[in-house]
Parts: sequence; C-alpha cells; structure tokens
Amino acid sequence: MNKEQLKKLEADLWSAADKLRANSDLKSSEYATPVLGLIFLKFADNNYRRFETEIHAEYTKLKGSRREKKISDIAIEKCGFYLPDHARYEHLLNLPEEKNIAKALKEAMKAIEEYKPELEGVLPKDEYAALTRTDKTIPQQLLRTFADIPADATGDLFGQIYEYFLSEFARSEGQKGGEFFTPRSVVRLMVEIIEPHGGKVFDPACGSGGMFVQSAQFIAEHRKELKGSESGVYVCGQEKTRDTVNLAKMNLAVNGLRGEIKQANTYYEDPYQSFGAFDYVLANPPFNVDDVSLSSVEKDKRFNTYGIPRNKSKVKKADAGKETVPNGNYLWINLFATSLKAQGRAALVMANSASDARHSEADIRKTLIEQNLIYAMLTLPSNMFYTVTLPATLWFFDKAKTDDKILFIDARNIFTQIDRAHREFSEEHIQNIAIISQLHKGRREKFVQLIDRYFAAGMQRLVENKTNVEPVSAQLLEVLDDAGGKQAVGELVQQWAGLAKLKTRYEQYQEKHADESAVDKKNKAQQQLREAFDPFFAALHEGLKHLDKVVRQHEKQQAAQAQAEGKRATTDRKTNALKGALEELHKEVKNAEIFYQYIHWLQERFPKAEYEDVTGLCKLASPADLQEQDYSLNPGRYVGVVIEEDGKTEEEFIDELLAMNEELSSLNIVAQGLVEVVDHNVKRLTGDA
Repeated sequence: MNKEQLKKLEADLWSAADKLRANSDLKSSEYATPVLGLIFLKFADNNYRRFETEIHAEYTKLKGSRREKKISDIAIEKCGFYLPDHARYEHLLNLPEEKNIAKALKEAMKAIEEYKPELEGVLPKDEYAALTRTDKTIPQQLLRTFADIPADATGDLFGQIYEYFLSEFARSEGQKGGEFFTPRSVVRLMVEIIEPHGGKVFDPACGSGGMFVQSAQFIAEHRKELKGSESGVYVCGQEKTRDTVNLAKMNLAVNGLRGEIKQANTYYEDPYQSFGAFDYVLANPPFNVDDVSLSSVEKDKRFNTYGIPRNKSKVKKADAGKETVPNGNYLWINLFATSLKAQGRAALVMANSASDARHSEADIRKTLIEQNLIYAMLTLPSNMFYTVTLPATLWFFDKAKTDDKILFIDARNIFTQIDRAHREFSEEHIQNIAIISQLHKGRREKFVQLIDRYFAAGMQRLVENKTNVEPVSAQLLEVLDDAGGKQAVGELVQQWAGLAKLKTRYEQYQEKHADESAVDKKNKAQQQLREAFDPFFAALHEGLKHLDKVVRQHEKQQAAQAQAEGKRATTDRKTNALKGALEELHKEVKNAEIFYQYIHWLQERFPKAEYEDVTGLCKLASPADLQEQDYSLNPGRYVGVVIEEDGKTEEEFIDELLAMNEELSSLNIVAQGLVEVVDHNVKRLTGDA
C-alpha cells in the first residue's frame, strides 16, 4: 500500500467512524477509547491470522507428547497474542444484530488481556455499552468500518492508522487533546535531529506514546546505516492520567515496541530512578505549571542539579511550606538534562518564554550553557499544536558535544497549512531542517544524498504527469478551435516534449555519479543539473499562463455573445471542463516542481554542501555571542531577519494584475446576467411582469 492509498484509507475510516459519532450524543472523549480499541483488536486478529497455520501445526505435532503445550502458549511465542474463537474479528463482525455486540466486545477484550498480562486493565470494555446509549447498532457499524483494513495489513500500517486516529481525536478535543498527543511532524523532526540509535528512551510526560513510535520508525528507516550496532530501543514512559496510560500501552502493542508505561506524577514520583539513567529523552511536557510544591522538588537532584526556579520576593513566615515554584518549565528542563547518561541526547518542546525567562530561571539557563549541555534551539511556527497557538521552541541537549557553540534554527516560516487553525511540517520540510544539523556535524554526504532523492522524486512525478498532457490537449483543441487556441496548445505540447531531453540528462548524471564519493564534485554536478530544469519549468508556467489567458478570452467572448443575443451569460459545459482540466495541470506541474524548489532552497543556502550561517534561518553562536545576548536562547536574537521578494518581475506582476482584472470583468458580466434573471423571476412571481 503506497502513501496515497494509505491516506485515502485513513481518511475513509475516519470519515465513516466520525459520521457515526456525529449522529449520536457521544463526546469525542467518550468515543476515542472504544474506537482505538477496535483498531487494536483488528491488529491483534491480523497478527494472529498470519501465524495461525503455524500455531495449529505445532500444537498438533506436540499434542500427546511430553512436550505438549497449550495452544495459547504456542500462540504467545509465535505472535505475541492468543485470540480464542469468541475474540476473533470475523466472529464479532458476523454476530446477528439481535445479539448484544457491546457485551461480546467486552468479553473479547477480557480474553485478550487474560492471555497477555501486560495489557491487563488497558483495553476498553464497558465503553462499548456506553456507545449504545442512543443507537444500539454503533458497535456493529464500527466493526464493519474497520473490517475495511486489509486482512494482510501489518503492524506498520496499523501503527500509522492508530496514530492518525489519535491525531484526529486530539484535534477534535482541542485544548484537552493536546494533553495526550504531540503532532507527528513535530516529533518526527525532534527524532531526526537527536537520532536515537538504540538504548533506553525516556518520556516523563509520554501522553499516548508518539515519541516512542517515531523513535522506532527512525531506527527502522535507518537500519542499513546502523548495521553492526545495537539499534533497538527500550522505552520508558510515565503519565499521570490512567486513560492516557492505556492509550499509550495500546500504541506500544500496535507498533510492536518493547518497554513499559507507568502511571505517575513526574513532579513527585520517580518510578524509573531516572537520574543519569537514559540514552535519550524525548518529551512535550505541560507548559507554565505554577502549582508545584517547592519543598517537594528543591531537594530532589532531578530538579535541583542546575538550580531551582524560585519566586523573586521572599515568602511570609505564615506561608512557609506552602510555597510553590513560580513556573514549572525549568523543572522539566532540569529533568531532561539530569536524566541523560554521559553520552545522552534529549529533545523537548518548551514554551517560547523559557528561552528568555528572567530571575532564577535565567541563572539556571546560564548554568546549562556554561556546562555546555545545549546542542541546539529551534523555533517552531505558530499553530503547530492543539493546545497552544503561539510558537513553541524545541530544545536539544547533547552531553557528548565536542564544541562550545550552540546551533540556532528559526523555522517559523517553514510549514504547510492543513486547515485554518493548524499547520504541520511536510516530510520534505523535516528533512530540509534536519539537514542543517547534519551539515553542522560535518556529514556533507547526507546533503548530496538528500538532493539525489529530490531529483528522483521530481523526475518520477514529471514522467507520470506527462501522460495527462495529451488528453488535456485534446480537450483544449475541442473548445479552442481557432488559430490562436491551436497555437497555444501546440506550444504547451512542445514545452512538455522538452522533458525527454531532461530525462536523458538526468539518466546520464545518475550513470556518471552513482558511485561518486567526492562531495564537492557531486554537489557541482547536482547544481548544473538543477539549472537545466529551471528554463523547462519557466517555459511550462509561461505556456499554462498563456492558455489561461486564451480560455478567459474565449469565456469573455461567450458572455459578450450571449448578452448581444439577450441571453443569460453562462459558461458552457465544455469550457467548465476545460478550466477544471487546466487547474489540474497547474497542480500537477507544481507537485512535480516542488522537489526542484526544495533543491533550489537547499543549494541557495548551502552552495558548498557544508554548514554556514544563513540570515533568517540558522546561526552557530559562540560563547561570546551568547554572553552578548545576556545568555538568551531565543533563536530570533541570533539568526536575524531576511525580507524575501516574491520573485516576480514587473512584467509578470502586471500580467497577473491584468489577468485578474479580466477575470473580474468576466464574472461581472455573468453576475449581471444573474441579476436580470432574478429580477425577471421576482416580477413574474409578484405579478409585475
């Protein structure tokens, strides 16, 4: 299943499941756990199904011998689950409507827990009865919905679907949802920069366990690079809310992760004896908590090693013992630093205000800087989270740093808008930001490898899109049958024909530089190849703009002719279809060009394929720079600001303005025709006609 098919499956499943909720009186919080439980059940059933023949064969082979085993024991050894008949998905799906499906689901979940003790008390049970409050068929309808997940779907696919549903529930919950879910793209960026290559991963505010899932996926994707080294991770999470602990435990099981999740209040409990215990720490803790008891944390080495945040004014004697920490942000920052082993690395999400906080917090920050614990600081765009709209900052620790500088990255202008209130990083955004850290570490080969991936993806898109040009051209000629229209279509076809030469050139580059190990030589060849694509895209856009103009002129002529004949100004069906086809062609060109734009973006900022400071993006700050800024860790203070042009020439701006004016004129003609129709109809209805 490719990415597009997976996205469609996720969207279809969510749409079907959410439609059922919308037709009931259920809150999203009531609905999330049983729905995620059914995804888990389908995963367990698929997993069991793959090993079922093997399980039964071994059971039959050993039956009656001294080595005889229970079938449940064999199943646990083979696939991690045992599902008795009444817990099988197919059995539950095919139960008659008169049966109590909610009760059957409860019994199925109890059976899974019975044979997998680590899930005891985790899976939803009574929640299925709650679903039937207004509609008794909801559990059965949900079973039908998730039956659409392919029978051969593996853990990777289930993990992605589970995470997708977590994110959608978090979005629908708003402020509350952010307590259990950190957007996947933010976690992915954190993981790409700290690069967990094996060992113990700690999240003291783990929510639904997304940090752990992304760590495991990073390792899976980089397994070739990690050959010969211990690459697995063991995860340790703690979370204060029982329901969220259960979500995290299911998430770990669906993704096949080793580890444990414990219910604990991190401020006052330390179930893992975390001081100096972990190879990696990843977390998105709650921001700006002000009710933590000072007396409970000030003698705890997890929090006091680099200093405790205190109120600037003295506390009255009457309030002695009741004093709270003014802000919990630096308690978390302390915790992440103290939880690391000698070579450990950490990434955490923190409120922007912590980067410049004053008084006792400024003293802690200065100590962290002077002890050379901070590797990098990265400002995120606003609206990336469900809990806060203001931009947050990512802090990165590295106890094995070899220099005394800090890498600052300002990523506020790098994002994709997914809806009016939310943004995310695309996979390419993540790679483009993470490559800055790779270059800083001197891994120049990673830069040219990333450029190569973009060339390959862009060329694949272009070749796929070229097949759509001929049918669109035929549509164009069907409507634009005058000399000007035919010429414009011919020009577009000719411009697309230039792709053949570029494809040949790309293949020659691949053949010549496939095994190229000299970064400078390959970087130069990549820049020359990218420059060859620039005029191709420029000509394509020019040709499409020309066609747009021809179509608008055609539409305008139609409207004028209709007005002259006293008819209502409308656009005929063929022209509407043509406009839609042209819009699609514009999109396809942009979708292919985006990879070349990423190449351009990277080569423009790092032309030598090596790290350098880039105004408005990144800065490697020295101790003197930090001292000059009074030990602020706000990236904006270091990277500066660049005012970017839109890249349009005066002629292009005038052309676009005229085109918009023409479109407005055309729409006004259509609008006038509609006004006349409405006026005529009203008069007829009122007898004034």
